Amino acid sequence: MMKLRRAEDRGHAQHGWLDSHHSFSFADYYDPAQMGFRALRVINEDRVQPGAGFGTHPHRDMEIVSYVLEGGLAHKDSLGTGSTLRPGDVQRMSAGTGVTHSEFNASASEPVHFLQIWLLPERPGLAPGYEQKHFAAADRQGRLTLLASRTGTDGSLTIHQDVRLYGGLLDKGQRAELALAQERHAWVQLARGTLKLNGETLRVGDGAAVSAEPRLALEAVEPAEVLVFDLA
Repeated sequence: MMKLRRAEDRGHAQHGWLDSHHSFSFADYYDPAQMGFRALRVINEDRVQPGAGFGTHPHRDMEIVSYVLEGGLAHKDSLGTGSTLRPGDVQRMSAGTGVTHSEFNASASEPVHFLQIWLLPERPGLAPGYEQKHFAAADRQGRLTLLASRTGTDGSLTIHQDVRLYGGLLDKGQRAELALAQERHAWVQLARGTLKLNGETLRVGDGAAVSAEPRLALEAVEPAEVLVFDLA
C-alpha cells in the first residue's frame, strides 16, 4: 500500500528570508491528516536567503537531521559545536533533555537549500548529542547508501530511533531496490528529479508513505536525489 504526498499539497510558509514547504503539520500549518508518519514527525524543505537564518532557539526530546542540497548551512549549538554543512553532509542533533542551537545561511550572496527532518526519539530524556558526516556523491551514486541508523551500522550516523535512513543519487534509467522486512514501513522523499517508485511517478518534492510492501523499487526517469526512511 502506498499513499502519495504531492509537493503541491504540502504546507507553505513564505517569510521573505525563508521559503519553507512542510510535508507534515508544522508551526502555523496544521492538518490533522498530516501529523507525521510512524516516528517521522517533520520534513521541511527550506530555502534561506543569504545572511539570514534561524536564531538561537531551544529543542528537547527530538532527533533532528539536516541534509543540505545546495549552499552552506552554518550551525552552532549549546554543546559547543560549530560547523558549516555543505552538499553531501548529514547532521544529527539529539535534543534530548534540552539544547539550544542556531542555523544560518553561511553565504552573503547565495541561498541555502536543505531538508530539516525531525524524528521522535525512542525514549525521552536522552543526553543531548551531535554528529556530522560527509557522504561523497560517488558513494551514493546508483545505490541507496545508509546515512543513519540506530546502531551506526556501516559508518552511518547514530540516531536514537528504530530507523534506517538511506540516500541515493540515480542517473536517468538507473535503478535501486530496498527490501522491507515484515511489519516495516517506509517513507520516500524525492529531493530532486523524477523517479518511479513501485510503478508510481514521483516528482521533485513529492513524498510517499509505504506499508505492507515487501520491497521498494526505484527507477530514475530523470536524474534524481532521494531519501528513504525504513521505519518500525
